Amino acid sequence: MARPRPTTGIRSPLIDPIRLHGITDSDGAALGRGDGCEALRFTGVSLGERDLTGATFEECEFVGVDLHDAALRGITVSESIFTDLHAPVFSAPRSTWRDVRLDHARIGSMEAYEATLRSVHIDGSKLDFVNLRNATLTDVLLSNCIIDELDLGSATLQRVELQNCRIGTLDVTGARCTDVDLRSSEFSAIHGLEGLRGATIDDAQLALLAPLLAAHLGIRVE
Repeated sequence: MARPRPTTGIRSPLIDPIRLHGITDSDGAALGRGDGCEALRFTGVSLGERDLTGATFEECEFVGVDLHDAALRGITVSESIFTDLHAPVFSAPRSTWRDVRLDHARIGSMEAYEATLRSVHIDGSKLDFVNLRNATLTDVLLSNCIIDELDLGSATLQRVELQNCRIGTLDVTGARCTDVDLRSSEFSAIHGLEGLRGATIDDAQLALLAPLLAAHLGIRVE
């Protein structure tokens, strides 16, 4: 059960609702590198191992789509919804995501270093490893997710919330945080404690972090 969160001055992510109108079904057969897609729905198709480098998706919907090992470097996705996405390997470095919702995804390794995320909501998803090193996250909400390892090393985070999530290892080494809310989530280990400056945690999390903070500061507890 989620712990109640007291009211504070922390600003929550600004997530705009996504409304898709007049979209057309597509089998994605002709989809390739650098293509532009607008108002298309992809249902139950496999785009695995496809080279989609630099492609653009605007006002699109992806339902039960397989993106395993597709080349997604530099793609731009805006005002789009993903449901039941499957990708043991999801490779999208230096990609751009704006006004995107991702529901019930199952992703193994997610490579999204140096990506830009703005107004993104990921809900009810299971992700093994997420690499967001040097990424920029603005108005991002992760809710009801299980993530084995979340790497936010040297990332810039503003108005980011992890809500009712279970995180194995969180790495925030060198991260820059503003209005980052971690209060309702659980963590097994945190690396780079100095990167939590600007984040908000609750009393229970502080108690769990106490041994790590003492070790980080060179304090001996007897």
